[in-house]
Amino acid sequence: MSITCVADVARVHAQDRPNDLALWFEGQAISYGELDRRASQCAQALIAAGVQPGDRIGTLAKGNADFYVLWFGCLKARACLTPVNWRLAPPEIAFILKDAGCRLAVIGADYAATLASLGAELPDLKTLIQVEPGHPIWPGFQAWIGAHPATDPMPQVLPDDDVIQLYTSGTTGLPKGVQLTETNYAACFAGATQVWARFEAGDGVLVAMPLFHVAGANLGMLALLQGARTVILREVDYGAILRLTGEHRIRHAFLAPAIINALLQHPDIADADLSTLDKVYYGASPISEEVLTRAQARFGSDFTQLYGLTESIGGGAWLSPADHEASRGKLRACGVATPGYELRVRVDGRDAETGEVGEIEIRSAGIMKGYWNRPDATAQSIDAEGWFRSGDAGFFDADGYLFIHDRVKDMIVSGGENVYPAEVENALFSHPAVADAAVIGVPDERWGEAVKAVVVLAPGADPDPASIIAHCRPLIAGYKVPKSVDFIQVLPRNPSGKVLRRELRAPFWAGRDRQVS
Repeated sequence: MSITCVADVARVHAQDRPNDLALWFEGQAISYGELDRRASQCAQALIAAGVQPGDRIGTLAKGNADFYVLWFGCLKARACLTPVNWRLAPPEIAFILKDAGCRLAVIGADYAATLASLGAELPDLKTLIQVEPGHPIWPGFQAWIGAHPATDPMPQVLPDDDVIQLYTSGTTGLPKGVQLTETNYAACFAGATQVWARFEAGDGVLVAMPLFHVAGANLGMLALLQGARTVILREVDYGAILRLTGEHRIRHAFLAPAIINALLQHPDIADADLSTLDKVYYGASPISEEVLTRAQARFGSDFTQLYGLTESIGGGAWLSPADHEASRGKLRACGVATPGYELRVRVDGRDAETGEVGEIEIRSAGIMKGYWNRPDATAQSIDAEGWFRSGDAGFFDADGYLFIHDRVKDMIVSGGENVYPAEVENALFSHPAVADAAVIGVPDERWGEAVKAVVVLAPGADPDPASIIAHCRPLIAGYKVPKSVDFIQVLPRNPSGKVLRRELRAPFWAGRDRQVS
């Protein structure tokens, strides 16, 4: 039996390695045979609840093994899983569940009260299941599916069927539902397993990223695709990452740059057993050379940079472990196109010259079907030739490697010069007193915008702003050097680790129109 659709991932490994461990979560172990059986029961439970092909099934819960049981169950019923960011405020949660048209949702106990309070705002959400047992009204997930036969419905799957609907973070405007299809996943599987996600059956794979994020959901799916052991964290816990890596002999992990930076500063890092950690994949936000080189030295692992977006099913570019050798001069690059993906940089409707910064565009069978119920937004993002506008600013070097700066909207225009925060942050991170940093543009009467650094200090450090500014001067052009430095306890970040610069900018731009192209 071969894998011809995403649901076949569970079916094939249940046949080939039924007793091998598929999922581990907080002591709960699920074999491949059990995963497939429970997924079939889940599909029957969904069908009995009136779920039709194409219906959206919501889930609002922190990391758990039943996420994948539910996902495969949805696939076997030809329904589409819709994970909700559990860090959102109640009105935002309600917006997504209503926007997706969810009539059934599986909820973690942590959010039961939130969903109960939203009842009046979600009149179409008729069926609620709790992941954990013990809710006074809603059935527990395992008991709910356990009441149904483990008969695989085996529906006919179409290439355009939606596999999952992930919502964009909503850093600008309302969140949009990204429709990712069977065709998209075929492209993801083919491209990723050719170059970076080359797991072996039985390998330990750590899923630390949230499962409502493309990096978390897809890393687990790629692990299951290849018969690996998937170890899931409830949420990012630095001590648990260090402990479980040794206990479960983890070979592969995806860690956002903010997580890597925090691990390097964790008190347990000195004694952590990272000896089995062969491959570390990172992406979702820029990383400084300083943090990267320190991580390479401590982890002793091969590092791979991954660049992509939810809309491209996480694919786009990759920077190989070989390209992480300092002598190659590519440490700040995203790399070259992932197999099955095309990349270009555009400026004013033309292809950018070598070294010229513009907007990165991506074309692939992995590009989303579209934004759910938003044809205008889809048309603005994907042109007639299939090129997706990423909103990211970058350039190609003479060797054809892609370098990303930041989101186009985060670019600072100071005295007519374009400044990308990541360039300045890279210089800041090389200061020994800087534990974390973000750069924003603030109003300036002379220059329009001035570069401001917002810095989290390392424990025990007490530098003055002038010394941090002086440190940057020999490292970057004068117009990029911060004109001021503020200190802060912690930077606001979204679940993928991206700094929420809009929150840092807001106090400075209150009552003004920010003029940034």
